[in-house]
Amino acid sequence: MKYWNAVKSVLPAVVLGFLTLGLASTSAVAQTDPATTTFGVSAVVLKDCIVSATALQFGNYTGAVNNATSTITVTCTNTTGYTVGLSAGTGYQATVTNRLMSNGTPGAGTPTLPYALYSNSGMTTNWGNTSATNWVSGTGNGTAQALPVYGQVAAGLYVTPGTYTDTITATVTY
Repeated sequence: MKYWNAVKSVLPAVVLGFLTLGLASTSAVAQTDPATTTFGVSAVVLKDCIVSATALQFGNYTGAVNNATSTITVTCTNTTGYTVGLSAGTGYQATVTNRLMSNGTPGAGTPTLPYALYSNSGMTTNWGNTSATNWVSGTGNGTAQALPVYGQVAAGLYVTPGTYTDTITATVTY
């Protein structure tokens, strides 16, 4: 009888142990090989633009009209709208409608050579830095888009001989 009492008291513990380990579970029999699961994948694509430009070189100025071109290249993510503005430059008291190359460090008394930048080949649309007025706009497509810049030094400007330079900043807003 002592033996039977011992078996009766141990038997529930053994059954509970099997259940806890899952050995008596039917799910152990239903496992597949290989086991699989799924997980989500996501990314956020931010709108972005990069810009580069080639130098605008007028070459030798002889007093005749002197035209030159440069190219601004804009690469924006697909469907990203953008505008490109051009600064007045670094010439002393220059404006976007009266740009000035300087013969030396820009400042009062430094010789200057006036020039203009246009967004069209007819050279009638000034390319400035006022949004919605004289900026050039476009929509990105994920590839480089070339925007020509048309420059002109007017005829009849007999300035001090020398090398004249300026630096223009192209700003892309998107």
